[in-house]
Amino acid sequence: MPPAPNEPGISVGRPLHTHKSPSYLKDYYVSIARSNSSSLTKQGSNATLLQSIKARLWGQFHIKDLGPLKYFLGIEVARSSRGIYLCQRKYTLNILDDYGLTGARPSEFPMEQNLKLSNSPGPIFSDPSPYRRLVGRLIYLTITRPNIVHTVNILSQFMHQPRQPHLDAAHHLMHYLKGSPGQCIFLHNKV
Repeated sequence: MPPAPNEPGISVGRPLHTHKSPSYLKDYYVSIARSNSSSLTKQGSNATLLQSIKARLWGQFHIKDLGPLKYFLGIEVARSSRGIYLCQRKYTLNILDDYGLTGARPSEFPMEQNLKLSNSPGPIFSDPSPYRRLVGRLIYLTITRPNIVHTVNILSQFMHQPRQPHLDAAHHLMHYLKGSPGQCIFLHNKV
């Protein structure tokens, strides 16, 4: 059902914020994400617009309002008056637990200084899938951990033929994560 002529353009699948958006929508945002067949997350900066969207969705679908977003796809969300904290503490601890590194000694740096990884040293793993799974999980962790992006980028370059030095470097990165599993990223209200 298209919106009424005097109602703001609300549609799922198209962003509200385009270069053709009316000027009265420029200060607002609304985000709707589908996490599975029966739940949606909704965030917004305008309560009236958000209520209007909720009413339209309730009219079209069987949905449930779960309240303010606190945890979504492994990302913990905490609000303050200054902005939003995004954290993957539980996700980080799960990675450490899965690889038996919860009691490991923390490292101060994500990668050893002057380490040069290449394709030549060491035998190729017969089954590269555990390494690929680990690097994939580390890639997802970079959402809230920009300090590990460089190291994860280097590790991901060897996913086609991982060798022992690559796995050792990945384990070193996990030792670094052990030192600060709850490090968050803060998104300010005002830019």
